[in-house]
Amino acid sequence: MRAIRVRENGGPDVLRLEELPEPEPGPGQALVRIEAAGVNFIDVYQRNGLYKVALPFTPGQEAAGTVERIGEGVSAVAPGHRVAWAGPLGAYAEKAVIPADRLVRLPDDVSAARAAAVLLQGMTAQYLTSSAFPLDHRHTCLIHAAAGGVGLLLVQMAELRGARVIGSVGSAGKETLVRSAGADLVVNYRENDVVQFVREATRGRGVDVVFDGVGKATWEQSLSCLKPRGMMVSFGNASGAVPPFEVLQLSAKGSLFLTRPRLADYTAGGELHQRAADVLAWLGAGTLQLRIHAEYPLAEAARAHRALESRETAGKLLLTM
Repeated sequence: MRAIRVRENGGPDVLRLEELPEPEPGPGQALVRIEAAGVNFIDVYQRNGLYKVALPFTPGQEAAGTVERIGEGVSAVAPGHRVAWAGPLGAYAEKAVIPADRLVRLPDDVSAARAAAVLLQGMTAQYLTSSAFPLDHRHTCLIHAAAGGVGLLLVQMAELRGARVIGSVGSAGKETLVRSAGADLVVNYRENDVVQFVREATRGRGVDVVFDGVGKATWEQSLSCLKPRGMMVSFGNASGAVPPFEVLQLSAKGSLFLTRPRLADYTAGGELHQRAADVLAWLGAGTLQLRIHAEYPLAEAARAHRALESRETAGKLLLTM
């Protein structure tokens, strides 16, 4: 079978297509024939070494396809079942062996491509808005990179929960896209001072929470946009890792709260299937609109990574087998 392998950390060129033996499912595992895999910033962080993964490895933590074989003791899925997953490595390949308890059955009204495009980012947006900071009608939130894959889903889920949403984007085209997703206000950070915009939009109060997946480039402005005792939710590093900072900054800016959550800790045990069920149900019902920016063949994984890192994409990137 064909798979992308990373044998050294570095830029997109370290993503190389190789022929590998087909894996065999062991106890508690299932062999999945992959139809589509999601491309996410965590794949970039693992490729370049920001997040440490033992070398060599097959990247990708989100995919969907059909179960071909199962190992001993597996009862949750069977050959022929359509499934998706988010978390275990190995998605940039034609086939992968995955722990059966991490597989999510797909409803008939959700295709493999749409599942691979929504599961990881959808569950991320779901836990951020319902658990990391449970939004409701009393809250105003700022969402950075609001036109990205996670950003567009965050905007929609924040609106579903009744919050007032301010989206931050980098172009006029993305402003239109984020407004159509339901944002109440949109600020172009290339043309406006985001902190001033937010302060004016909140009558000087600041927002209750900032959802920041950008990292280094937006860290200071995010803290300055918060109201006293507001919450900074730093969940990504698209522009690079946040540098070391003095904890006293949090008190100086109004006794702020800070969390650096990760999906794995919010999908332990039964939470995985509950969050996935919410996302897939919203998608199937049309409550959640999904934007796929581009699809690339598996051999062009490096091209997909370059596109993602350019920050010029709006929506999801997929690899298709």
